[in-house]
Amino acid sequence: MALAGGVGGAKLAQGLYRTLPPDSLTVLVNTADDFTLHGLRICPDLDTVLYTLAGLANRETGWGITADTFSTLEMLKRYGAAGTWFQLGDRDFATHIQRTQALAAGRPLSAVEAELAAALGVRARLLPMTDAPVATQVQTAAGLLDFQEYFVQRHHSDPVHGLTFAGIAAAAPAPGLAARLAEADAVVFCPSNPLVSIGPILAVPGLRDLLAAAPGPRVGVSPIVGGQAIRGPAAEMLATLGHEASAFGVAQLYAGLLDGLVIDEADAALAARIAGLGMQVRVAQTVMQDENDRETLARVVLAFCAELRGQAA
Repeated sequence: MALAGGVGGAKLAQGLYRTLPPDSLTVLVNTADDFTLHGLRICPDLDTVLYTLAGLANRETGWGITADTFSTLEMLKRYGAAGTWFQLGDRDFATHIQRTQALAAGRPLSAVEAELAAALGVRARLLPMTDAPVATQVQTAAGLLDFQEYFVQRHHSDPVHGLTFAGIAAAAPAPGLAARLAEADAVVFCPSNPLVSIGPILAVPGLRDLLAAAPGPRVGVSPIVGGQAIRGPAAEMLATLGHEASAFGVAQLYAGLLDGLVIDEADAALAARIAGLGMQVRVAQTVMQDENDRETLARVVLAFCAELRGQAA
């Protein structure tokens, strides 16, 4: 099983999907970025993982669909519609329309995502972290911002002073998750933002306990390389929220939950400090420039998991 959110998580998920028997992979995806716009329910992280595994993702941006057109968005702009700052392509709109109609008919999000994945030929199981609505809210000097307002509309330029996951107390792990974790050979924390991508997943009531009880090793990949995020505001968020903006800072957030952490060659000097937190460390090339890099890193992670399983046997 892989935990993922955003482009970095989707990249490693694709590497795992191409390395493992595809039916054997479950990807547990952050849904705290989800929101409603133009009357449609949009699930950015789920869609990014879905399009990536389906081979449809825009290679330049990592999100959206390659060669998509934006005629619908342009017409909405002509009408003066609100929310046109969020880029939605024409084929992307079709996903949100289909999802919104299914949800309105009473289908749970987990079932809807399974249907969307099957329609696009994705054999891995995509699970939202919960079927309940959860929304990340960002505390800034400008006030409390909805995540997409902070991240997309304001280009994540505001220093982050706090995070709230609205609705999390009423959330429950997605149906079937407990059974899949109980039989998982390993659990991989993809190189996603530990605060707003993996953080909401871990905040779902009962989910940490399920992860702790999983029989296989739990291995993470640091999204911070040389003190910087490959993309996005993870390093800045870590710093303003009082964490060290480094692979060690990521390890501190996951201490007690991970058995091992993969860090980049640029951070090899941090290995001893991270090991002091009670997890083993593997140093590797973690920056994924292309699909070959994704598969190479997936093989490193899987070999690390196998090694940890052997030690536990």
